[in-house]
Amino acid sequence: MNKAKYTVVLDVMGADSDEEQIIQGGLDAAQKIGDSMHLIFTGNKNVIEGILTKKDKLPENFSIHHAEEEVPMHISATDGVRMKKSSIAEGIRLVKNNVADAFVSPGNTGAVMATSLLTLGRIEGASRPAITALFPTSEKRPTVVLDVGANADCKPHHLSQFAVMGSVYASIALGKKNPSVGLISIGEERSKGNDLIINTQKLLKDSEINFVGNIEGRDILSGDVDVAVTDGFTGNILLKFAESVKPMLVKSMKRQIQTNIFSRFGAMLLLPFLKRMRNTFDYAESGGAPLLGVNGIVIICHGASNSKAISNGITIAYEMAAKNIKEHIHDELITYHFGQNNGSKNKSQNNQHRIFYSSTTDDKR
Repeated sequence: MNKAKYTVVLDVMGADSDEEQIIQGGLDAAQKIGDSMHLIFTGNKNVIEGILTKKDKLPENFSIHHAEEEVPMHISATDGVRMKKSSIAEGIRLVKNNVADAFVSPGNTGAVMATSLLTLGRIEGASRPAITALFPTSEKRPTVVLDVGANADCKPHHLSQFAVMGSVYASIALGKKNPSVGLISIGEERSKGNDLIINTQKLLKDSEINFVGNIEGRDILSGDVDVAVTDGFTGNILLKFAESVKPMLVKSMKRQIQTNIFSRFGAMLLLPFLKRMRNTFDYAESGGAPLLGVNGIVIICHGASNSKAISNGITIAYEMAAKNIKEHIHDELITYHFGQNNGSKNKSQNNQHRIFYSSTTDDKR
């Protein structure tokens, strides 16, 4: 760690889960991490204080930053950005002004992404940010998958940058030396895939990362690679499919257990194993998804996050700040991928088919 204490901002307002769950998750993280972190709750001060008065033995390493507005889940990213006094806008400005080191939110994902990009800008060398998720595998380590929703349409240099950012994240956050990187396609052969995949291969095979070639969807959960790269359209479909696995398994097991008494007895013996399997596919375990590529640490949590997910999301933000992941991504992109090949000449152009508006105030740098 480069300094004694890191500050993390937690957005309390606008999520699908209630504010008490979010605040409890913040308190749990503050208690767990201790004095090396200061937590700032951002949101309606009266609401936050009303919930805190019901709590016993509050930690001392937190404070409240009032925000007048709350971004609803149902509005567009563009409308969310216009709410300049929202808890999202206030929290991200604290990071921009170096009051805080990281921002965590279970609120409106589009608003968080767009506000982060417009307020913080991009890391030099990154044309677009990417949402990063950890997928469970049959091995002990997860697979880093990106992008899972920030960019519906991508060009080869975007995927090349995602590969670099994902490799840095896996090497530092997960402690994986020289992580293997695969490009999600419809086949392992180099000739398989559309123009985007084939042209991205040409960039990645000449890069400094450990690129192993094309992978198929089945290779993600098998743990055959450490990092899997794709566009946000495909990645978001993968993410939503993965989220459906846990409820499907739970429902299927309940049906089987209810068939007869022998099934119920067998389930009792397997209960510890079944609980571990359930936790493997629980999004609360991973906490949140880092938005890599923006010039700041931003963690996007599930809208229905419980206190455990929030606590884990804050822990991720704290560790990313402590390990200087943003600076490592910047250095790697500049050293190996900055220049014409990564689209730096087109930074000010907007792709109207993207999920969110991405023009920044510092595009002319």
